Amino acid sequence: MAKNKKFWKYFKQYKVSQIIAMIRNGNKKQLTCDDRFDNKLVVITGTTSGIGTYTAKKYASMGADLLCINRNEAKSKKLKEEIESQYNIKCDYFIADLSKLNEIHEVADKLVALERPIDVLIHNAGLTLSKQQLTDEGFDMVFVVQYMAPFIMNYKLINKLKGQESARIIMNNSEGHRFVPWGLILDDLHWKKRRYSGLKAYGSAKLAQLLSMHIFKEKFIGSNVTINSMHPGAVESETGKDNWRLYKWYKKNILGKFLRPTDIASDSLYYMGVSKEIQTVTSKFFSLTTEEIPSPPAWDVEEAKKLWDLSIEICNLN
Repeated sequence: MAKNKKFWKYFKQYKVSQIIAMIRNGNKKQLTCDDRFDNKLVVITGTTSGIGTYTAKKYASMGADLLCINRNEAKSKKLKEEIESQYNIKCDYFIADLSKLNEIHEVADKLVALERPIDVLIHNAGLTLSKQQLTDEGFDMVFVVQYMAPFIMNYKLINKLKGQESARIIMNNSEGHRFVPWGLILDDLHWKKRRYSGLKAYGSAKLAQLLSMHIFKEKFIGSNVTINSMHPGAVESETGKDNWRLYKWYKKNILGKFLRPTDIASDSLYYMGVSKEIQTVTSKFFSLTTEEIPSPPAWDVEEAKKLWDLSIEICNLN
């Protein structure tokens, strides 16, 4: 019954013009920013490959210091040495598995304890799976990495960021949030009552990210802290590397022929974090650097409030 109510609620809000705009936005040339970011601190999750690596190097090339959050110690050390020698900036890292709640909380507490301000926080780490994997706590791994990890870090950092002169939070989101056109199933966020769908699980996590922005926006009222989400475009990355063989073949031989260079996404993430043109813009969804209207379920503030209460509980933030 609840699903049927959501169907009719959201169905009336869908507009063909918005779908056309989404398609056009994907082909638009993104805006760029040439302003330096010297001596600022940028925290980025998932920097040992793909968009994360390019984004770390982009910020480093413009003078920013980096704090990377990754799973792999050896890869993190190698990236640190490469970036510091090439760009003459400070690149530190924390090691954390963002599928484990205790490690998410630990790294969030380390961020809170930092003495210097966090000028930009980029949630880039993510994954997609065709077959469900559960975490040690019994949660859907995609939902934990894509949604719960950013939520915990953002939540614990509220007071620190509000106490700063300014800060920007950017979540690497996706047009994939449209894979769940009738919204989240709040009583089954971890796919224990339904047949698992990799696309819908990914879409649900990304939709949850978008919904969380509504409440975080309220929490940051009175400060110069903004939170936005960005679809990085169809670019080369390692997303889907853990999926089944047919998908890997499809991505390499078909989809891969249409993918754009990864630095398009990193340049856009730099624009989102530095450009003065959007320094007061918050709680918005962008396709690269073009502001875009997300799917109707992403606008649902009442649903966002329900998700917020659930998130506080399942993320052990009481």
